[in-house]
Amino acid sequence: MKELFLLPLFLIRLLYQSSYLALYQIWTKKTRSILTTTGIVIAVAAITAVIASLTGLKAKVLADFQTFGAKNIWVWFLRPDTGPKKNITWWELRFWPDEFDGLVEHCPSVRKFTRVAPMDRRLVAWNGEKSAEGVQISGIDPGWEEIANRPLVLGRPISEIDAVEGRQVCYIELRMRDKLELPKDCIGRMVLIGGRNYQIVGVIDKQADLTVLGGDGGRQEGYEMYIPFKTRLKMGDQRPFIYGMAMCRSPEVADSALTEIKFFLRQARRPKLSPGEPDTFGAESLQNVIKQFNQLAQIITLVAGGIVSISLLVGGVGIMNIMLVSVSERTREIGLRKAIGARRSAILMQFLVEAVILSFFGGVLGLGLGKLLTLGICSINKMLNMAHIPLWAVALSFGFCGTVGICFGMFPAIKAAQLDPIDSLRHE
Repeated sequence: MKELFLLPLFLIRLLYQSSYLALYQIWTKKTRSILTTTGIVIAVAAITAVIASLTGLKAKVLADFQTFGAKNIWVWFLRPDTGPKKNITWWELRFWPDEFDGLVEHCPSVRKFTRVAPMDRRLVAWNGEKSAEGVQISGIDPGWEEIANRPLVLGRPISEIDAVEGRQVCYIELRMRDKLELPKDCIGRMVLIGGRNYQIVGVIDKQADLTVLGGDGGRQEGYEMYIPFKTRLKMGDQRPFIYGMAMCRSPEVADSALTEIKFFLRQARRPKLSPGEPDTFGAESLQNVIKQFNQLAQIITLVAGGIVSISLLVGGVGIMNIMLVSVSERTREIGLRKAIGARRSAILMQFLVEAVILSFFGGVLGLGLGKLLTLGICSINKMLNMAHIPLWAVALSFGFCGTVGICFGMFPAIKAAQLDPIDSLRHE
């Protein structure tokens, strides 16, 4: 029983003595120790830099997605691959303006919905003699600015009265205001476009760009202008190109909202859909897109990290090689220690701890180098300016280093522990 209580103290003492001897040997032969850990340093630096880059890319993509609203659902017309309507024309597939009537009332998980009807051509807007070319006019319903996450910088939202009466009111961009040289507070001013005058009731900021998905980082060609949906129909096209944007009540009910919208549209679509017939529209929530991207990012991180981790084997082989050399150089020392009563376990622990400390030393240097590489990546590529080394990557790196030290240090340690003391003392 007494030996059982003394065992932890014995192990702690043995570990302390082994660590002290290991650090002494490493410090005595500093140059060789540094060269030995070069493989570990490069491997850990490569792993952490790759993980930091992928983590930064993931954070950037998710941040850009969030600017479009985590609770949003998009709806668009889509030709099915099978079924009786697989050869239907795009004109027949287009949504009718009234197909979305009553959607919010019949879909309890949906808080708001807006139709969006962009024009298929760009126009020139005028303010006296000042003009802005390439203006894209889109018809929207009240609440669009909240759903699209485009808050007003100035003015008021388009109201239900504006929508019902089809008033000649509009939102314009800040860039368009400056291009037309309108006053800073331009609410109430008129803009001439397409032969019609529109009163400015609100000013919105530019749309956020999905830079990592091909955006231009803020530079946009042309300008945006939004008018009530009914006003858009007055421009002569009673069945324009339409897509829908919905906002569910919370991200948790996004799947329910998506199901409700699909069920509603299957009843409302023209031409009608028979039971079992494929949908003639597409619907997707941003929450689902984020989930899919997270899954893809995890797979890419695991694959990339696994490939780069192979370089740890090279570092492990280097440690095993130098430890075998160390055993050969210290054969007489091992024989002397055994002759005065050192156990095999003490010899084994000494060399194993030395291998692990060497590996950890390389891991520390590798993390430092990986941090420098990460800072360089952030400064070179703006898409990866959110790159950082997560704590789990640091823990994983040290875990790998410890595993490599144990696995590749075990064979030299066992070889040292099994040396015969008499033969060792005779070794020259």
